[in-house]
Amino acid sequence: MKKIINQPENMVTEMLHGIYAAHPEQVTYVHDDIHCYISKQKIPGKVGIVTGGGSGHLPLFLGYVGDGLLDGCAIGEVFQSPNVEQIFEVTKAVNQGAGVLYIYGNYNGDIFNFNMAGDMADMEEDIKVETVLGWDDVASPAPKTAEEKNTRRGVAGIYFIYKCAGAAARRLLPLPEVKRIAVKARDAVRTMGVALSACIVPVVGKPGFIIAEDEMELGMGIHGEPGIKVTKMEPADQITDSMLEVIVGDLPYQAGDEVAVLVNGLGATPLEELYVIFNRVAHNLAERGIHIHRSYVGEFATSMEMAGASISLFKLDEELKSLLDEPANTPFFKQF
Repeated sequence: MKKIINQPENMVTEMLHGIYAAHPEQVTYVHDDIHCYISKQKIPGKVGIVTGGGSGHLPLFLGYVGDGLLDGCAIGEVFQSPNVEQIFEVTKAVNQGAGVLYIYGNYNGDIFNFNMAGDMADMEEDIKVETVLGWDDVASPAPKTAEEKNTRRGVAGIYFIYKCAGAAARRLLPLPEVKRIAVKARDAVRTMGVALSACIVPVVGKPGFIIAEDEMELGMGIHGEPGIKVTKMEPADQITDSMLEVIVGDLPYQAGDEVAVLVNGLGATPLEELYVIFNRVAHNLAERGIHIHRSYVGEFATSMEMAGASISLFKLDEELKSLLDEPANTPFFKQF
């Protein structure tokens, strides 16, 4: 294992100390627990928005804490959920009198801990908490009926939920409205990824699985969850078209739709390659009569040093477009 770290068990702690030292004007932490990451900005009467999850995915999750986006993040160790007490402390710290909205990925450990923290906030602090789960990954099974629990994974498309909900909260809309917008954004986004290599969790010290040099896995999750299929490597245009075929057919997206596109690197994919993918996305969508309103290319949800990429499409109407276009400013993300 080659990583620029000290002791593997100290990596997350030292990473967080580095962020606080680099951006002291924007972010801080609650009490003595550096895993309780919050924005320094306070706006009385604003809905607080909290996310959380395991480390190893920067800039997801904590990278979206700041003006116009989120207010706090509970941070777990690499690929591990934050604990209940951390989520509870963040919830109390970001409450500004209008309640708190939890937005996080659809993973069992996170659900259990966030639910407990929300109950504690309600019972002990009289803080109203609502929850919206991200479940944009079309490579994981969709529910077959309206009553069936959605078990799809939350991946890079959760950015669009953060952005629209954050803008709504910044407008001082009440908690039910901020939640409505978060749900609307969640239901309008679909994502699919492709992995070319595994990643190494520092405390483990070796890859959790192997992808052969001449192979790729279509639809792999950001923790190495199984994808749709393992195939031989293909040219970028063919990979992109394969992902878009599944994404577009899932919502479905149709001619005349207006979308935002996010092409996301998983940690070890050069920007040059991401723009090759985006070039094909733009061509493919134009052929389908789908208009791109706004584009994002870069790292938004990584998996340590995994090689690969994902594509997210976010279907827009005038309300979502207005919220998406508003400015935001965090240590990891800026939009003007």
